[in-house]
Amino acid sequence: MEEIEVIHSWSVPRSLSTCLMYSFAQRDDVEVLDEPLCATFLRFTGFDRPYREELLSKMESDGNKIVKEVIFGPGGKKYRFCKHMAKHRVPGLPDRFMKKGKHIILIRNPLDILSEFDEVAPPSFKELGFADLVTIYSELSELGKDPIIVDEADLQQDPEAILRSLCEDLGIPFQATMLRWEAGPKTFDGVWAQWGYAYESAHKSTGFPPAREYPAPFPFSLYELLEQNLPFYKILRCHVRKTSSLLKTPFPEPDLPVPANKNLLAWVGDEIVTRNDAKVSVFDSIVQGGDGVWEGLRVYNGKIFKLEEHLDRLFDSAKALAFINVPTREEIKQAIFRTLTRNGMFDNAHIRLTLTRGKKVTSGMSPEFNLYGCTLIVLPEWKPPVYDNTHGITLVTATTRRNSPNNLDSKIHHNNLLNNILAKVEGNNANAADAIMLDKDGYVSETNATNIFLVKKGRVLTPHADYCLPGITRATVMDLVVREKFILEERRISLSEFHTADEVWTTGTMGELSPVVKIDGRLVGDGKVGPVTRRLQQAYKNLTEESGVPIPTYKSIN
Repeated sequence: MEEIEVIHSWSVPRSLSTCLMYSFAQRDDVEVLDEPLCATFLRFTGFDRPYREELLSKMESDGNKIVKEVIFGPGGKKYRFCKHMAKHRVPGLPDRFMKKGKHIILIRNPLDILSEFDEVAPPSFKELGFADLVTIYSELSELGKDPIIVDEADLQQDPEAILRSLCEDLGIPFQATMLRWEAGPKTFDGVWAQWGYAYESAHKSTGFPPAREYPAPFPFSLYELLEQNLPFYKILRCHVRKTSSLLKTPFPEPDLPVPANKNLLAWVGDEIVTRNDAKVSVFDSIVQGGDGVWEGLRVYNGKIFKLEEHLDRLFDSAKALAFINVPTREEIKQAIFRTLTRNGMFDNAHIRLTLTRGKKVTSGMSPEFNLYGCTLIVLPEWKPPVYDNTHGITLVTATTRRNSPNNLDSKIHHNNLLNNILAKVEGNNANAADAIMLDKDGYVSETNATNIFLVKKGRVLTPHADYCLPGITRATVMDLVVREKFILEERRISLSEFHTADEVWTTGTMGELSPVVKIDGRLVGDGKVGPVTRRLQQAYKNLTEESGVPIPTYKSIN
């Protein structure tokens, strides 16, 4: 006789696990078992249930016998579908229990589950079993038997598509009979079916019920339980073939510019977290009003270039915006060093350092609501210079004018970057690397992201920092210009002077020193990177190699 193939379905209470069992029961090649380990669970844990005594008198509770004689015992059909609650997998079950058969994990958002719990078994961390589900997932993955994870929300939205996908993953043909069944109790229902909301609703069903248009109010007495279980649900949801969401995106998962950044660690608040958990509160001022200050830092050969200068500007910006409860300079340094060390990032890395006014006690504009202190974010990435510093870049002039100090002083390095973003949109639409921004009088200020220089007849010119940020890379390059014996002039510069320049380059931490070979359709000089630019690029490179604040752990690790 051919050995029966077992399909294990693992779930938590108040899910569509019973409907899924009914679905598989409609197949002509499947027999089903409803929670065969329930009695084993009750005997092992001592948990009370209204049906406990009846169940223990009618159902085998020896886990080894159940696994050997019931779950993997002889059968009359090709497949056996076993519906399990995650919490029913108690210690002492035979090893073959997990190793044999195929496994499905059915998940449901605990926000929905807790809204529907009844009086049969009051909700608790153990009763829900999300931690057990994650353990099951991990153990199966270690065995090389990755389970198929299905989110109930997806199953409700498109039962046929999800069932077809599920059958494909299980290696069995889809049968249309799985979509419908007769209402009422089933002969294979467990003894407990007469108790509780879950089976009552399942007995009324004739197919997978659609989700409610509007959910039930949440019982806030269970809020702490929700907080405990949501992280486990999110872990499993990451492995669903199609993630459920109220607001679905039509876009596929994008490729990252640097794939290694998929698995990075960031500092948020007062801890280091994974990329997917690197989030701030919806009450944070950075969300509520772009109310934060930031710096870009680069790491070269175990050192952070111009760290002290960047921290000076960060604290100046925070003071100008009247931040209070700001972390100390040493605290911010330690957060940076620890985050870089955890990531093993000691070269060719960029840090986006952000300090927000912090979380508010209620939504609103007023800083009086910020009673938690500032939020510190250290976001490191593997990031080579973002522009083509070998062949040069193209710029266009934006119609968006740079903010005047009359409105918002650009010397405050703030996160409210809409002025720059609007100019960048114009640059993107013109297929240019960036866009030049003019001041209110029509003189060149900077680009949307960098400061800008030109060379004319051996003289190096750059605009006054009246409307633009006086960049730290800008100041560094200005020092190098003098050191390399060029004449430096800082003054108002018109756009036509850039159009007719011999050489042009931009400066910024993220891009370093980037040659510009075309502006508004006009070649800069002969359209190639010029000699002054090349010389200053090399001088800048030499400076980054010989200076910077050492990362304390760099030598000990390397």
